[in-house]
Amino acid sequence: MSAAPDTEEVDPFAPIQSPRLWRDEVWTARVMKNEDDEGWAVAMTRHGESEPALVAPWTMGRDKKNPKPLDMAAFNTWVKTASEVLRRHEQQLHAMLHKSAYVSTDSGRVLVTLDIVPDDLEPSATLSAFDADGGELAQVKVSPGFKLNGASALAWVEAEFARPASSRR
Repeated sequence: MSAAPDTEEVDPFAPIQSPRLWRDEVWTARVMKNEDDEGWAVAMTRHGESEPALVAPWTMGRDKKNPKPLDMAAFNTWVKTASEVLRRHEQQLHAMLHKSAYVSTDSGRVLVTLDIVPDDLEPSATLSAFDADGGELAQVKVSPGFKLNGASALAWVEAEFARPASSRR
């Protein structure tokens, strides 16, 4: 009887610690030739992502020809830096998609929010108003291109929350 062939698949995220490739449970650091000049670069890619979160110059070794080998300290620094880049990107995206403005009215302060839902086929947005206690006063669908600022928020509140004319399709 012959033995069954080895059918175990290699884990693409198994830890690696080599001079030009380090990988842990979440990140892969790859040292590669910098296409823009004669130096080297390190690319930090989060597992499951097709593009690196960060590509940055990497230090030359003592021979001034080959890259300095990756080590635990360098890998940990790159993980921290790449994580910060992703966090800033997420914060910027959130700020673009969720805007707010406060307006003062005779009955108190009103918080007006604009929440945009990006979608390649049908992007949408919702304009909402809340009283000082957080109770919802109104909510209408608007164009994702609606510009929320103090003046547009006040105009919407003063129009008794009628759907803004500039957002009708």
